[in-house]
Amino acid sequence: MSIKPLKDRVLIKPKETEEKTAGGIYIPDSAKEKTQEAEVIAVGTDEKMPVKTGDKVIYESYAGTEVKINGKKHLIIQVKDILAKLE
Repeated sequence: MSIKPLKDRVLIKPKETEEKTAGGIYIPDSAKEKTQEAEVIAVGTDEKMPVKTGDKVIYESYAGTEVKINGKKHLIIQVKDILAKLE
């Protein structure tokens, strides 16, 4: 499946959190800390887009709409919900 965001929207893939601790204890999904780092997968059609495909970004905690692509969690967010680019 291919998704192309529209206007000021960005498709991102959140960084996956660790499944278990250094001591070998598995962490349930409900106890995992929500990551705010992601990779930009696709950008919308807005000409003044400050990010591009492949950029690493930090985004707002509860931003966007979750979608599954090939069984993996992705988010479609507005560009205003991106707080910073990681370099």
